[in-house]
Amino acid sequence: MDKIKIAIIGLGNCASSLIQGIEYYKNKKDNDAIGLMHWEIGGYKPSDIKVVAAFDIDGRKVGKDVSEAMFELPNCTTVFYKDIPKTGTIVRMGKVLDGIADHMKDFDDKYTFVLADETEPSKEEIVSILQESGAEILLNYLPVGSEDATRFYAECALEAGLGYINNMPVFIASDPYWSVRFKEKGIPIVGDDIKAQIGATITHRTLADLFRKRGVKLERTYQINTGGNTDFLNMLNRNRLVSKRISKTEAVQSVAAERLDDENIHIGPSDYVPWQKDNKVCFLRMEGRLFGDVPMNMELRLSVEDSPNSAGVVIDAVRCCKLALDRGIGGILTSPSAYFMKHPPRQYTDDDACRMTDEFIAGKRDS
Repeated sequence: MDKIKIAIIGLGNCASSLIQGIEYYKNKKDNDAIGLMHWEIGGYKPSDIKVVAAFDIDGRKVGKDVSEAMFELPNCTTVFYKDIPKTGTIVRMGKVLDGIADHMKDFDDKYTFVLADETEPSKEEIVSILQESGAEILLNYLPVGSEDATRFYAECALEAGLGYINNMPVFIASDPYWSVRFKEKGIPIVGDDIKAQIGATITHRTLADLFRKRGVKLERTYQINTGGNTDFLNMLNRNRLVSKRISKTEAVQSVAAERLDDENIHIGPSDYVPWQKDNKVCFLRMEGRLFGDVPMNMELRLSVEDSPNSAGVVIDAVRCCKLALDRGIGGILTSPSAYFMKHPPRQYTDDDACRMTDEFIAGKRDS
């Protein structure tokens, strides 16, 4: 089959893990492909994905082949597959806008940004690069809080005619203004804010759903996360966290039996711990009442490598988006968005979203 040609905005840890995975699974077969939700989607395997364009703003990455740039600082994720062949795709300078938090420009740490000394491209130039590359799908990996930059690249995707996968918590797919525009142009979109394979949000949702199904009244809960990658460093600026908190909180509220009052639910990033690097640690507590109105509580500690956890979902989102392109489906991909994203246009339980996505893959559901 033809390759699925993708363009990437932000060649950070998550993009690095995705590209490593594309190469890693080339040497695997279905019966030993650990870590995938789907080995094949519509005939497409992980190895059928190809990066044909990439944009970043870090001087250590811009101007280098993707195969080299993906391992440059400030990236610090686990390298599980290092023998990445030259791609022939050179990382281009992207548009800065609000893609970097002010406090990171002068942060004295090797894991922060080194802003490239390059002229920023215009929207017309980026659209031209995307079209000339032959890219079919644009992946947004911008930092949390990049509201203007995310909208800018959504415009680029629309003008270039590319499918759009919004991995970040800036509301595009779940905003009617944008979803209508993608629908009108017949371009598929998956979003917003990627769920990890086994991460803090999916675990929290599963437990909240378990409480509901088992008749336990959930009274209060928190989810506190720490990490040492640039995502957590970026989120030290609390002003950039508004949409992130909404996304993570709504993901849990949507599966609870009853919505919790704001003072009884706290979900979101907590702090930056440099030595953790790409390891994310989640501390989760849930309090409730069970049979006889007797109180109970649960505490959980989850430790995961953040970026491979994300890539294991994105690799399916890409292939589902490609199926939509092949089938001429435009607008929101409702089922994949509900299964893969924290803040889709419409929330479903994860069991329902999984079933619906499998039906979409099989061609039994339009979106």
